[in-house]
Amino acid sequence: MRNLLLASAGLLVLSAFAPASAADMAARAPYVKAPPPAAIYNWTGFYIGGFGGYASENSGNPKMEGGFGGGTIGYNWQAGNFVYGLEADGAWADVNASVSGFGVTVKSKIEALGTVRGRVGFAVDQVLFYGTGGYAWVDNKLSVTALGVTASQSNFHSGWTVGAGIEAFIAPQWSLKGEYLYRSLDSETYFGVPSGTLELHSVQFGVNYHFGGPVVARY
Repeated sequence: MRNLLLASAGLLVLSAFAPASAADMAARAPYVKAPPPAAIYNWTGFYIGGFGGYASENSGNPKMEGGFGGGTIGYNWQAGNFVYGLEADGAWADVNASVSGFGVTVKSKIEALGTVRGRVGFAVDQVLFYGTGGYAWVDNKLSVTALGVTASQSNFHSGWTVGAGIEAFIAPQWSLKGEYLYRSLDSETYFGVPSGTLELHSVQFGVNYHFGGPVVARY
């Protein structure tokens, strides 16, 4: 009987201290701050931007080369990680070459250029890797100067372009991109002489503003 009373008393003592111990342990538990929410980017929507770059003729002696700068407009659709888009751009240019001999100077200068292209890419959250291709054009002027007199003729060359690039969001609505394009333009006639196919390599960089913002969810 005495052992039963002692055991009962011990249980009463333990039950009195148990809630206090649990409360003390909870009070001493370290506070862990939740990680900041991460943004999920979606590339779907309209965008506009500006760009600039450098172009060089594929062949020729001397080769036409120089810089250009202008504007871009486009639209993207995203399905899973795949992004499909249409883009158009146009730029003022100073891509030229000249040759002189026997008192005659001949200069060829691309004064404007642009493209209308499709884009197909793979997005890794805020970074897009893409290939691109479509229609290309340039406005070229050929001038001949002799005995202080200059004659010139301008032609619009049409053709195609293909290339690849990478674009990445640097802020919720802003992205930077860099791309390479190869352009092949049809021959045109200057002063009765065919120019031959005009081929250009270009590297260009740009910044785009995306309407509506790409952040669609947070977790």
